[in-house]
Amino acid sequence: MSKLGNLGARLHRGEIGYDFVKNRKIWYGLSILITITAIVGLAVRGLNMGIEFQGGAVFTTPKNVSVSVSQAEEYAETASGHDAIVQKLGDGSLRIQVAGIETDKANQIKAQLSDDLKVDAEQINAELVGPSWGEQIANKAWQGLGIFLFLVVIYLAIAFEWRMALAAFVALIHDITITVGIYALVGFEVTPGTVIGLLTILGYSLYDTVVVFDSLKEQTKDLTKQTRWTYSDVANRSINSTLVRSINTTVVALLPVAGLLFIGGGVLGAGMLNDISLSLFVGLAAGAYSSIFIATPLVADLKEREPQMKALKKRVLAKRAQAAAKGETGVQGDDEVYADEPEDAAPAVVGPRNQPASRSRGRGRPSGKRR
Repeated sequence: MSKLGNLGARLHRGEIGYDFVKNRKIWYGLSILITITAIVGLAVRGLNMGIEFQGGAVFTTPKNVSVSVSQAEEYAETASGHDAIVQKLGDGSLRIQVAGIETDKANQIKAQLSDDLKVDAEQINAELVGPSWGEQIANKAWQGLGIFLFLVVIYLAIAFEWRMALAAFVALIHDITITVGIYALVGFEVTPGTVIGLLTILGYSLYDTVVVFDSLKEQTKDLTKQTRWTYSDVANRSINSTLVRSINTTVVALLPVAGLLFIGGGVLGAGMLNDISLSLFVGLAAGAYSSIFIATPLVADLKEREPQMKALKKRVLAKRAQAAAKGETGVQGDDEVYADEPEDAAPAVVGPRNQPASRSRGRGRPSGKRR
């Protein structure tokens, strides 16, 4: 078995693990800091909305244009009086995008570009986009996002419980805010492809969260009937038991997206890939983070506020203190304190603990050897 597979097996059995819930304030603070940074970037710089949302014109030159991208950008801004985005396509032609111009001005810009680029005006293809069409796209995107979030909350409340639905909703808002904020900070263009990528990563983030929640729901059945583990202990076990799976699926998903973003968009200069690849890359990473460090610890926080869970925690801590006291006096405290409970009353606790293997020895005999 590989080292990673062995690690996953040990995590699943509860032999090792990390206490995510105990350190939840660190994750909350880190998430708040990142979210505030994203909101500040969004407020200060704003989003670079694509032509589909603002309206404008897209001019595509023939293949034999010899000017550079920067020179063509200067020509386009001079001709239009607006900021222009120029991209070199794979066949050598240039895609010149000018947002926020009136439709009747497009012909003037086309004629001026024809003179500056020294090509026939008929060889320059012009596509016009009205601002009303972009507004419809934006409205549809907001409606789709709202419907998606509403259905997610309803589904999780029915399939699990309202606390898990609330935690998943907070995690999704967290992912959306960070992704949008990154777009504002780096200045990448927001296009319909960005919206598609955003909705895609929300589904992925939800999948990761539901996997942990399903494990948590299964392992907390009849939890109050025992006094070995608190809800937070079981929440930690659920995170750790699915941790390697979450890491594997996230890495596998990020590799092709990273190829699109850094190789396709960066090295090869295919800037049209940036709009969707950035949202996928940031969103997948943020979704994996939120499902582990935000959603499940938040559920544990909410559940520990319930009276029955408070009472359970009090009983568990009292039992552990009793076992520790007996251990200090040289008595086999853990065995005696929990003798009235089945060993599988709840999942194994995360972190080092007395292994149940000691119970295989004969009770009352110091060595456990058969006589």
